[in-house]
Amino acid sequence: MSPLISSIAWVRRGVAAENPEKYNLDEKELERVQKLARIELEDAHVELQRANEAAQDMDNRSDDEEEGDSAIDEDDNDGSWEDASDDDRMDEDAVEPEPKPKNSKPKKSVKDDPDGLAEYNLDDYDEEKTGAASGVFSNIKGLTYYRTNDEDPYITLKEDDDEAERTELQVQSTDNMIVTAKTEDEVSHLDVYIYNDSDENLYVHHDILLPSFPLCLEWLDFPPTAPTASTEPAAQQAGNFIAVGTFEPEIEIWSLDVTEAIYPSLILGRPDKSASHVPVPLGTGKKKRKQTKARDPSSEHHVDAVLGLSWNRAHRNIFASASADATVKIWDLAGGGGKALRSFDLHRDKVQSVQWNVAQPEVLLTGSYDHTVRVFDSRDPGKAVGAVIGADVEALRWDPWEPMAFYVSLEDGNVHYFDARTLSALPASGSLPAPTKSRFTLSAHTGAASALDVNPHVRGCIATGGADKLVKIWNVEVDGDAVNASMVTSRNLEIGKVFTVGFSPDDPLTLAAAGSKAKLQVWDIGANAGARKSFGSRLPVRQGGWERNREGGGIVGVQSENEESDEE
Repeated sequence: MSPLISSIAWVRRGVAAENPEKYNLDEKELERVQKLARIELEDAHVELQRANEAAQDMDNRSDDEEEGDSAIDEDDNDGSWEDASDDDRMDEDAVEPEPKPKNSKPKKSVKDDPDGLAEYNLDDYDEEKTGAASGVFSNIKGLTYYRTNDEDPYITLKEDDDEAERTELQVQSTDNMIVTAKTEDEVSHLDVYIYNDSDENLYVHHDILLPSFPLCLEWLDFPPTAPTASTEPAAQQAGNFIAVGTFEPEIEIWSLDVTEAIYPSLILGRPDKSASHVPVPLGTGKKKRKQTKARDPSSEHHVDAVLGLSWNRAHRNIFASASADATVKIWDLAGGGGKALRSFDLHRDKVQSVQWNVAQPEVLLTGSYDHTVRVFDSRDPGKAVGAVIGADVEALRWDPWEPMAFYVSLEDGNVHYFDARTLSALPASGSLPAPTKSRFTLSAHTGAASALDVNPHVRGCIATGGADKLVKIWNVEVDGDAVNASMVTSRNLEIGKVFTVGFSPDDPLTLAAAGSKAKLQVWDIGANAGARKSFGSRLPVRQGGWERNREGGGIVGVQSENEESDEE
């Protein structure tokens, strides 16, 4: 598999801890990890048992030729025989006397020993016996142990490696974090970057290994509570966490303020006493192609890949997820994450994306491969409305400037803009009606419009990315029923097919993008004169203006190991 970045997430300035903690496997953490490991072992045990049962079933249906072969093998291995020569050799080895040392002296006879002291072998008393304890560890019980080098009085030059590492990992208040979901050489991990806009500096701060291919990311500040954790109130607390959806049905939540972490802070959706989500082998015993049995749906947890995530910023303990099992689920981060609070099955196919509405925090927007988008109140999903579209949904976003309007990008390269107040209910079964007319449509890309984001700082500024390897900035001006949408600038950021784009939460004209080349690029759109002209009147006042001299045309990135530097 070629390396790629499937998703990115920004962390605004001042949120990350100045000095991240190093992962500490103390007694409390070990107890939590053991509970997670126990569940993993139970899952593996159930999976092995099911695999054995499936293999036994296939063996029972095997043909007579295989049975004949097994019978022949039994005949070949039936006879038992002994090798007397081997037994004799073993007996000889067992009674073989211990060889005498080369410098050993012959025993004295009674005539030569009138005092009768020969039996005490006093002549060899000072010689060391063969096999006596020796070596550097012979006197280990007498050693003095110090917990740290600082406590050892014999170490006068104290090492400053820890201090140097602490300084290297320090996060400044002017730094943004950018988290990327990266897969390279079949190894998946999160790369946590530090980006400093004034210094035009971008580098990897630390990484987190993942057990499966990551598909989506969502940042949140609510400290998730594990079932065994203390019941301290978390509503007033704030942290720095990232939620990860993968090909597995569980959702992992990791702390970004902890380095070298081994286990996540919380896992949403993991069954506690069963492994019903584990795939079961399916076959006839003759076909070698791998098959798996479809997993039974559950209202408590997902049973397929997690494709979309959304954190509710108004109700900070509430989290939503969309899955390939065609369901949308709501989770309570303060409840341990074992079971979902609610489960919705409004779609007929994989649910690609989910978004909470900012103005009405109980309202959800979802998009699916069934060529529909749905808008519904999570308290009363029976009154859902929706729109029929002409292709699979790639991404969707609420318009922060129009509370009930949203954008949706499609596999056919188009981007539609809908007003939820004009939509009607869709049939729960049967054929779908004709595609719903949108408020306006952008023919954004040749191929899939796989990436979409709406600028939270500048009204009418949206970014799209597609399979044509282009990132485009659009200017959308709405005046009543009249809509004027135009492309401001377009650029190939050398990231391959664009899979994800995201505006900075702090700088209005800064955009991050990544794709099939597994490279993260940060683009200062303000370096483009056309962008400054189009959005200048809507930009906040800035000392010195928005025109800045940037190297590389406003592109800041990290050089890949496979690329030769300009100096070389």
